[in-house]
Amino acid sequence: MVKVVSVRFRTAGKIYFFGAEDKEINKGDHVIVETARGVEYGTAVSGVREIPEEKIVQPLKNVIRVATKEDDEQQVKNGEKEKDALALCRRKIAAHGLVMKLIDAEYTFDGNKLLFYFTADGRVDFRELVKDLAGTFRTRIELRQIGVRDETKLIGGIGVCGRELCCKTFLPDFGQVSIKMAKDQGLSLNQQKISGLCGRLMCCIKNEAETYEELNKHMPSPGDTVTTPEGDKGVVHSISILKQNVRVIIDEGDEKEIKEYPVSELTFKRGHHKDRNLSAEELAELKELEELEKKDQMDKLESDESKPVKNEMRRPEHKGGRNEKFGEEFGKGHEKNPSKNFDKKNFDKNHENRKYDKRGNRDGKHKKDSKKDGQ
Repeated sequence: MVKVVSVRFRTAGKIYFFGAEDKEINKGDHVIVETARGVEYGTAVSGVREIPEEKIVQPLKNVIRVATKEDDEQQVKNGEKEKDALALCRRKIAAHGLVMKLIDAEYTFDGNKLLFYFTADGRVDFRELVKDLAGTFRTRIELRQIGVRDETKLIGGIGVCGRELCCKTFLPDFGQVSIKMAKDQGLSLNQQKISGLCGRLMCCIKNEAETYEELNKHMPSPGDTVTTPEGDKGVVHSISILKQNVRVIIDEGDEKEIKEYPVSELTFKRGHHKDRNLSAEELAELKELEELEKKDQMDKLESDESKPVKNEMRRPEHKGGRNEKFGEEFGKGHEKNPSKNFDKKNFDKNHENRKYDKRGNRDGKHKKDSKKDGQ
């Protein structure tokens, strides 16, 4: 068991473990820790507790100290400096003529790094901007391109429910939301009604998705034929998923009557749920929503795969030589089919027995090529 404390650096941000050792840390205390970005100022969201060592991602860094009054004052000063840096960076962006929207600026606690968050429609070449900012602030500069969801999380706002946005208050990660979830819950497919301030599908649609998915398994679809407790056959007019009630159209001579029954009292053949009959306008809105969903997935992939660009320009590191790279590629190509796996031992042995001339050509191949060229 390892003594750890959970630390968060932003409101509704991700929670990280840090070693507590013999320090007394209570929930809500501010702490100074060392991260991959540098020395950071965070908030303990729990007291010291013990967890199994298997759940720890090594190496586990320890809390440097509980924040003092001077540390709190330094954090306030950093916040004031961030406002000035944000305004100055916007002027620099306009001067360089870059098409990008600056969202936020953030100093590490020790001031050794300044991060800028921005959004843009595509890739932006901001190398000259980074050099300009590094010369102005005399510190390491890092620019991070984020998606529209992250932008809304940083800025915040009020949702259609009248409350502060979920992503700003308590959601640490963005879950995948699909149009199917909106269909299962019987929501309108109007883009404006199920989209958040970010222009993407509202995150809260996922909150009850599992419940609706389970309840829908026991319900017929509108248009299905069912048998009532009285033995009459009717057609499903509409359903109430949460109440588990079904409204059925029953023929009574020359008249038709709509009656409501609990789904448990009806007999019907369960099958695949049918899509609702949509008008041309609703189909157009559905197409827009599908494009919206694709954009959301692309933003998530770019956010996971993108790496921050620093103001340090380094040559790429090459792992291994040419033969090592070839061996790795050759092995990868035959991993799925064991019968085609090559004998690496004999491969290396044969490779050593090959004869090369001074120019690096094997088995006199260069001489044969030279004769052909002479002819």
